[in-house]
Amino acid sequence: MASSSDHPGYACIPQPSEFDGKPPEDDINKSVPKPIHAVVDASQLPIEFLEPSPDKRLVIGFDCEGVDLCRHGTLCIMQLAFPDALYLVDALMGGEKLVKACKPALESTYITKVIHDCKRDSEALYFQYGIKLHNVVDTQIAYSLLEEQEGRKRSADGSKSFVNLLADPRYCGISYPEKEEVRTLLRQDPNFWTRRPLDSLMIRAAVDDVRFLLYIYHKMMEKLNEHSMYHLSVRGALYCRCFCHTGGDQADWPPVPPVPEGMQEEILSVLDVPPGQMGRVIGRKGATIQSIKESLLRLLWEAKRDHLTRYS
Repeated sequence: MASSSDHPGYACIPQPSEFDGKPPEDDINKSVPKPIHAVVDASQLPIEFLEPSPDKRLVIGFDCEGVDLCRHGTLCIMQLAFPDALYLVDALMGGEKLVKACKPALESTYITKVIHDCKRDSEALYFQYGIKLHNVVDTQIAYSLLEEQEGRKRSADGSKSFVNLLADPRYCGISYPEKEEVRTLLRQDPNFWTRRPLDSLMIRAAVDDVRFLLYIYHKMMEKLNEHSMYHLSVRGALYCRCFCHTGGDQADWPPVPPVPEGMQEEILSVLDVPPGQMGRVIGRKGATIQSIKESLLRLLWEAKRDHLTRYS
């Protein structure tokens, strides 16, 4: 990936309106650099983010970094990409007070969070801070839907890595070799994201994970048809909560988007497990597969309950 900016503390956030057709890698990094803000207090965040409003709807890029990012891990940073700035919300330095200040925005219908693979981020937010991530556009889901929409066969693992999505000329056409550098560092030091102060590598890695998401979002939105848009919203809602099941009623989660008139509701999903990967699906002593079964039963029960309520 080309350098995001020649100015420390700044990075380019490309917008679709800046380019005609596929942006070459050098040109996409020549967009006007935008400031990077390290946030340790809520007062450093935009008021329209802290106080979501139907009069000021936002679309932002979103990602999280941490140690073993899940219910039992540690959330360290939340990255927010606005069209005019990037914010690195430091959960370690700002503490629970700072993260909880972001709760209205992360749960808001008025703020669209564009993210690549929301499942573990949502799990960490829910179990560590009681935040129910809502109204996401998951670019991994969107990619899969676009492949189906355009009649292409699914990839062997059924997903698209962020690195490969960035490299796809239909959506960005940017190489990201630095990602492997960070992965190597994480293998050597699992506590990489707990280091403070944030050094230049950490800032660059955190920023590069979100600064292209708005560009990709707009490229995808112009291709998705109505049918795919509906499934994007439903699957995004379900992916946000798929690892957040606690065994109790989750009726307090935002409702799954209703089925548009004339469109058939999708109930059954087929899981295609690549050869040699069944152990990951089953999990230790069957924990993962049991969790999937419980989640499916709960979702089916909720759908039946909502249907009966709607027509009673």
